[in-house]
Amino acid sequence: MRLTQVNGYGLKRRKEPNMNIEIKEVTKETANSILQLQVSTKQKAYIESTRQCLTDALECSHYKPAGLYKDGILIGFAMYGYFPREGIGGRVWLDRFFIDEKYQGHSLGSVLLEALIRHLTALYHCNKIFLSVYEENQHALYLFQKFGFVFNGELDINNEKVMVRESHLH
Repeated sequence: MRLTQVNGYGLKRRKEPNMNIEIKEVTKETANSILQLQVSTKQKAYIESTRQCLTDALECSHYKPAGLYKDGILIGFAMYGYFPREGIGGRVWLDRFFIDEKYQGHSLGSVLLEALIRHLTALYHCNKIFLSVYEENQHALYLFQKFGFVFNGELDINNEKVMVRESHLH
């Protein structure tokens, strides 16, 4: 697999040379495709619709919505951002992340989360990434823990538990 970033951030992991992962900010041209993305019925309680996410991004300029692409095909969505007034020195949040229901079950969650971690670390020059999760969302919780996210004891405004991943930059 080859991971790339559209605006120049190199993401390198080569195991399957035929897979190309891209993270592209949502534009007017791609918004309609983004709006077609859906999670499974049982997951809808855990994450907002893409319509709500895009509305949130219009209302808060800190949010950056992005399409997640595999080999040029839109397969998922993420929304992230830097919030300068949170914590000491601000916080980088991976606020929303999901794979379209048609592409779930193909081990793409790990590939995309790794790409997002690399992208956010490079884009924001950060060593901590925050996210929140409903503890009942066991699939997401397992994935986040696999990548080093741990609970920090906080709850967000929706009573989701906050997790943080800290990388030790040299």
